[in-house]
Amino acid sequence: MGTLYSELGAALNRSPGRPRIYADANVPAGLVTFMRQELGWDVYYVMEQDDLRRAADIEHYRLARQMHRTLVTLDRDYFDDRRFPLRESGGVVVLSAPDQRQLARVLRRVDALLLRAESADADGPAPGGSRAVPLAGQKLHAHPDWPRVEGGAACR
Repeated sequence: MGTLYSELGAALNRSPGRPRIYADANVPAGLVTFMRQELGWDVYYVMEQDDLRRAADIEHYRLARQMHRTLVTLDRDYFDDRRFPLRESGGVVVLSAPDQRQLARVLRRVDALLLRAESADADGPAPGGSRAVPLAGQKLHAHPDWPRVEGGAACR
């Protein structure tokens, strides 16, 4: 038995150029549908996986990186760099907005400014045979005022 990546390798290459997302249990199902249908993202949704629904945050953090996916969540706990070190991150987008309509608006901006802008890099294999992950080693707080943040600091 190989690694998770080697076992899922064929599936990883089915959607070249599409942002590859790992949506944790905090993301509403309606928002996952929006990501898939409106944005055209390849979304792995943990609520569709019986064995992952109640997994610990650290497990989601590690799996997202192993699967070469950007973790999308509403859980601000991921900003704790002691529990979730940047060097172990496949990229995290923490969303916050008062309602699902505004969350969708924020995701459209993330798509246009970060994920699609990087899609050329994500199309092919990166050095070492793994796929590029646009936000690897970064954590982003995406909210209705993002990216209009004073000083331009959107990613941490």
